[in-house]
Formats: sequence, C-alpha cells, structure tokens
Amino acid sequence: MSEETYWAEQAAQVEAALLTRVPENKIRPRLEPTRRLTELLGDPQKIYRIIHVTGTNGKTSTTRFIERLLREHGLRTGRFTSPHLVKLNERLAIDGEPVSDESLVAAWQDIAPIVEIVDAELEVAGEGPLTFFEVLAVLGFAVFADAPVDVLVLEVGMGGEWDSTNVADGDVAVFAPIDLDHMDRLGNTIAEIAKTKSGIIKPGSIVVSAAQPAEALEILKAKAAETSEFFGSYGADFEVLESQPDLLGQRVSIRSLAGEYSDLNLPVHGFYQAQNAALAVAAVEAFLGGGKQRIMDDVVRAAFADFSSPGRLQVVSREPLTILDAAHNPSGARSLVEALSANFGSPRVTAVVSILADKNAREFLEIIEPVVANLIVTQSGSARAIGAAELAELAVEVFGADRVAVQANPQWALAEAALQLEVGAKAAILVTGSITLVGDVLALKQIEAEQDA
Repeated sequence: MSEETYWAEQAAQVEAALLTRVPENKIRPRLEPTRRLTELLGDPQKIYRIIHVTGTNGKTSTTRFIERLLREHGLRTGRFTSPHLVKLNERLAIDGEPVSDESLVAAWQDIAPIVEIVDAELEVAGEGPLTFFEVLAVLGFAVFADAPVDVLVLEVGMGGEWDSTNVADGDVAVFAPIDLDHMDRLGNTIAEIAKTKSGIIKPGSIVVSAAQPAEALEILKAKAAETSEFFGSYGADFEVLESQPDLLGQRVSIRSLAGEYSDLNLPVHGFYQAQNAALAVAAVEAFLGGGKQRIMDDVVRAAFADFSSPGRLQVVSREPLTILDAAHNPSGARSLVEALSANFGSPRVTAVVSILADKNAREFLEIIEPVVANLIVTQSGSARAIGAAELAELAVEVFGADRVAVQANPQWALAEAALQLEVGAKAAILVTGSITLVGDVLALKQIEAEQDA
C-alpha cells in the first residue's frame, strides 16, 4: 500500500466517524458544547485572526474571494466552507488547497479523546452528543492552528448566533444576501433570519453587508450600532460600477470603501458573482486597513484573474455547453435564470435536476421553468434527496408531461440530456437543484478526466 493510499484510507475513517453523528442539516441551536470542546483544546480558534462570513446565498463564493485576496497579500490563509462537493477535505483549505489527508488525520487524533470527554459530559447532563458540524468546526480550528495560518476566512454553517463557528470572534463580520431558507431552524421571516445571522457581529468588529431586503438591513444596522466600529453596505459604501460578460466570465469595475478598481478580469459568470467580489474587496479593505486603505491594483487583478468557485455557474464543457450551478433555493434560482440570459445568451436548456426534501421544490421549478426547454429529473446520492419518481410528479405539474423525463441515476440523466440536445442549435445542459447533485456530477467528470489522461 502506498503512503498516499494509506492516508486516504485513514482520512475516510475520520469522515466515517463524523458521519455517525447527528447530520449537519439537523444542527442544534446551542453553542456551549462547542465552546466546551474548544476550551479543553486550548481555544485554537483564538490563535489567528478571523473574517466571519454568513448569509443565505453567495457566502461560499464570497469566502473564496476574500481568501484569495488575502493570499495575494502574502498571508497564510485558512478557509472553512460547507458543504463539500466531492471530498470532505475541501471544507478545510490552507493557502487555497484542501488540507492533506495526513494533516486531517493528525488533527483528528489530537481532538478525538477530548471529543469523547465532552460527549460523556453531555450524556451526564441529559443532552445529545456533539453533532457532525460541532465536531467538524472544532476539527477545522485545530487544523488551522496546526498549520498555522495568519487569518481564517470562516463561513457559517447555518444561521450565525448559535452556529458552532460562532465560538470564534471575527475582526470583520461579512453578510452575503439574506433570504428565506432553513426556515424550520432560522425563523419564518427575513427579519427573524437576519436577527439570527447578526449574532456573528462581535464587539469592536467591522461589518460589511451585501445588498439586503429592508427588514434585514435594519436588523444588521441596529446590531452593528450596538457593538461594531463601522458598518458598510452595498450601494451606499461600495458597489459594482460595471460588469461586461464575456466568454470566460466578465470584466468588472468596482467602487469600494477606499477607492475604485477598474477593468478587472473575473473568470466566473453571473452578475451576482461580481457583487460577491465587491463585498469581498470591502471585507479585505476593512480587515487590512479599517476600510480606509486601498488595496494595490496588481493584488486585486492577480487575485481576481485566478479566482474560481466550483459548482457556481461552472462551465465544465463547451461541447456541449454544460453548466453546473448549485442553486437550491428560490433566490439562487432567480440568480441562475438571470445569468442564463445575461451571461450565456439564453441557450435552449435541457436541465438535469435533483432537489432535497427540505427545500421548496415547487417554487424552484416554477422559477426556472420559463428558461428550461426540457427537464430530466434525477436523484442525487444524498439520503435527503426527493425520490426521482416523486419529484417527477411535481415537475409534470409545472412543466407538463411532454417536457419531463426521469433518469434516477445522475450519470444516465446526463447521457439523456446529451441525446435531447438539438444538433446545431445554441443549446446547453444545466445541472442544478442541489449542491449534492453538483458534487455527484463533478465526481463523474473527475473520473472521466482521469480515464482520459
């Protein structure tokens, strides 16, 4: 057995151990168990500085933008995101690369005995053991402490106030757009959800926010006024001045807190990604110079030109045009629809779709229906995915029976989509509806690439 294979197997065992715990979609609204675990480990999350990112849509891309800008400054960076697309290690990146299997295993071996202690304490107290995400967050803190990193860009798992990442104190609190999602956990209104997410604002921090619904912005401003040093919002303090789509992405100009940045090459599609980039620039200006110090043009240009956000309007093939987009809620669906027109010239779309059971499947399908010619219903590998037959029944109500086909296996669904494309037409295959489906397809594409190599 090679050393690489050995560590890969050991890392798979770590993931298997984590997966025996309460899954991350069942996050418990509590913070004390995570805080207890970090305290017993010597508070690894206090070793480095932190930029904390929350929101409903765009927080992963914004996190990746921020990390790339910081790395271009020569800082050693950590990046914590969720969920992963193909492999758990993606969630814990050091200097832009997923943590190695060996480092992941070493950190797990360090914290596992302490995890058992906290589990035992919780049992005595009549509470359930640490959840998947509670342990994962602390595993991440340990990985980044071992690296060690200078700064961690930390994406919230769900919400903010009681999310396990909130045992860390961010120098900058960043808010991507807030919308209705995870309502069973976060609240039934945008104001309630914004209140939960505002919990990441810590005393003395700087707050920057994307464009928000009025009720969300009011909540964030009020919380920031209590504790933070500065509040900057999209439109008032920074914004995208211009975005010109091209074949490889877009060229953008941005007005930020400390100056303007013009004619930047951004190799990702969608105006919302330009907005995420503007939010990231504001966050980095806030972190490095309190929002008063402009970033060098060469730094921004280099960081933007090298940026990627897998699974977000990601083009994985040009022949035929194949787009992967992890939109999974109404807000994401609306952004996807806009991008298909603005960035891809309204192609004739054959969509491959799987949706998780806790999402509003009907609304998602209704939003994408006007831009989708044919729909192929499939089922991702997630245990939470709506069964293909059940989702197809709903899809027929929205699209009509003549536009819906069913292929429960994603690989077969892709093959079916390719067969449905019109020869010579401006057409595209779109894979969307859930992050897990996008991950499944990316894994298939990786296997294809390895076989062709």
